[in-house]
Amino acid sequence: MKVFFIAIIFFSMNLFAVNGKGPEFIEENSAIKNPLELRDPFKRELRRKRTGKREYPGSKTVFTNIQTIDNTPLDRIKITGILIGNERRAVAKTVDETGKESDQAYILKEGMKLGENSAEIKAILPGGIVLVEKIRNVYDQDEYLETIIPVASD
Repeated sequence: MKVFFIAIIFFSMNLFAVNGKGPEFIEENSAIKNPLELRDPFKRELRRKRTGKREYPGSKTVFTNIQTIDNTPLDRIKITGILIGNERRAVAKTVDETGKESDQAYILKEGMKLGENSAEIKAILPGGIVLVEKIRNVYDQDEYLETIIPVASD
């Protein structure tokens, strides 16, 4: 049996060595164009070493004095306008205990977090905004509440 395998290997080596027609023989009898220029599947790709400064996720911290609407309770937020287009926006103002609106207007985008429970703005519609907040119910399970804040009609 060993002699048979050795004979096959020897015959195949002689086939390619005859008159230097090894690669031409393969190219003529193969459906693959340029079979000797194919990528070696066992060769590991060389990776370039990174040069330059690496950016870390926390490296772009911005500090500002502009007031935010993040921790304002949802019952004190009043939607005064909606901008409809490719990037939908809502304009909101805060209301104090007496019902007086503040002069400061806030621009809200989808995906922003509002309120004390970090309710996320899921949709900005022509009639108002849709908020979804995650709470724990009495059975200690996660529950999602949907809140709709309509556009004020004052």
